[in-house]
Amino acid sequence: MYTFPYDSFDALHKSPFGAVRTGVQITFSISLSDSILPTRCELLLYKADEFDAPARYEMTINRAHVGYNRYGCTILPEPVGQLYFYCFEVTVGGERRQIRRVDSHYGDFDENGALWQLTVYDRDFHAPQLYSRGIIYQIFPDRFYNSGVPKDNVPKDRTLHQNWNDMPEYLPNQNGEITNSDYFGGDLRGIAEQLDYLQDLGVSLIYLNPIFEAHSNHRYNVADYFKVDPLLGTNEDFQLLCRQARARGIGIVLDGVFSHTGSDSVYFNKAGRYGEGGAYRDPKSPYRDWYKFTEYPQKYHSWWGFETLPEIIEENEDYLEFICGEHGVIRYWMSLGAQGFRLDVADELPDVILDRLRQAVKAANPEGILIGEVWEDASNKISYSQRRHYLLGSQLDSVMNYPFMNAILRYVRYGDSNTLYHGILTILENYPAPAVQMLFSSLSTHDTPRAITQLAGEEYKGGDRSWQAQHYLLPPEMYRRGCSLLLIAYTILYFLPGNPCLYYGDEMGVCGWRDPFNRTTYPWNSGDEALRERFRLLGSLYRENAFLAEANFLPVSCTGEVFVFTRDAQSRALTVAVNRSDAPQDVSLVTEQGEQTVITGSYENGVLGPLSAVVIVE
Repeated sequence: MYTFPYDSFDALHKSPFGAVRTGVQITFSISLSDSILPTRCELLLYKADEFDAPARYEMTINRAHVGYNRYGCTILPEPVGQLYFYCFEVTVGGERRQIRRVDSHYGDFDENGALWQLTVYDRDFHAPQLYSRGIIYQIFPDRFYNSGVPKDNVPKDRTLHQNWNDMPEYLPNQNGEITNSDYFGGDLRGIAEQLDYLQDLGVSLIYLNPIFEAHSNHRYNVADYFKVDPLLGTNEDFQLLCRQARARGIGIVLDGVFSHTGSDSVYFNKAGRYGEGGAYRDPKSPYRDWYKFTEYPQKYHSWWGFETLPEIIEENEDYLEFICGEHGVIRYWMSLGAQGFRLDVADELPDVILDRLRQAVKAANPEGILIGEVWEDASNKISYSQRRHYLLGSQLDSVMNYPFMNAILRYVRYGDSNTLYHGILTILENYPAPAVQMLFSSLSTHDTPRAITQLAGEEYKGGDRSWQAQHYLLPPEMYRRGCSLLLIAYTILYFLPGNPCLYYGDEMGVCGWRDPFNRTTYPWNSGDEALRERFRLLGSLYRENAFLAEANFLPVSCTGEVFVFTRDAQSRALTVAVNRSDAPQDVSLVTEQGEQTVITGSYENGVLGPLSAVVIVE
């Protein structure tokens, strides 16, 4: 018996599930009560943003059941990557009625319902194989590890903390400015010294926040694209880090900031740090046409109104060549050993530079990585009134996976099972398989509060920096509960499709709300070693089960207390069961004969203890 006429998650209604490669046929079916005798059934297929003239495909009856009939058709979309939307139209007695989406995947007769999405991507699109399945570790370089190696040519206007365990400066200076000019001295040699530690966590890819010379501790205000910031070391240090990491099977991905530079840079040079050149000081500068001045030189377009971040005109051919050309920024750093780039604010970059960035990365290394910062569903994103096509095969390999982050954190803290279930399956439905394989899936980043704080801290209601500083550390009871919730959340994340991305220090219980409290130093001498051991166990389980790269995702149960899912591939299967509640839950798993690993809490005799997570491998 059917409940709804159509369910896009159900293989009986749509096969194959989700996005498809060009050249692949797709079968659609709808189920109609046998009291409905249509004279015509049709699939209406719209190209994205062309909603006045759909392609129509007749659906014929292909199976009769007691109480209902099934109508279907098989189509072959055009042989180019393209985003489509669709619905169904049934004609009965001369009246046309449409079946449209009434929630994330179910459909019913509802003229006001939404359309379903169909992503068709280039058949040659594939995930970079070397790092298409692995644990990613994100490092904010200034705060990870200080090798103690003396640095040359460090600007005099920087404040260097003498105590590694200090709180970063968070209050405005006497002029009311947040300068981000205090540093702790974490460096590239320090990261190299800790590669064994990262390897022990199961890490196969390191994502570094910006390392180019810049005059702030976050370094998103680039001053020189071709130089490592002097506090981080030298270009030779970076090359050495890449070489030593590669020897351990670990790649390095850099953060590329290509929508703006710093005003205090070789290219703009507003402060005069770099002599008399630069677009601001010299109207004949070779960089003058990179920027849009409205009243030279005082008024210019800047990123989100921050005058210290003048915007780049990314379509400028000289700039495109500078970044993407044969001797440009991308190929230079990849020649030193970088495996690829994560693109800052990718949804603010026009198609022309995204196309060229991909060409440059793949020219330097066909298996190079290009990941975009996109906070929403990247498959259907509209930015600046333009439909984007990041994931169809000609631009990004994948994106940072904020939809999973939001869904998991909401579930583990609040029991929001609806957001979790639909959030996961909607991304898996909309994203091409290669993009899913390369997802950077995080629970904390440099732009979000620490996961443990979001899960167990006081409700954050937009508190100012003073409030955040006062609520930085969790009280002992909150912290203990937070560790269990954190392990539950990361257990879900590690075994979902995509790649888990661990933000430095999460594995040691580092707390913190927003910048700069989410960017404190790694607690090498005071962290939670017991928690770290649980993360090492998670990493070991993840790495030992290589079949997960090709495994299907099957949700088994999703309630406000318990989430159970299976990943299976041919003869192998792995089941994850978590209980986010404070009460034991009966969870009878058919895989109980498999090898069980309790990540946190307990699982015995079909009962999952309070705040528990278990992984069972068949």
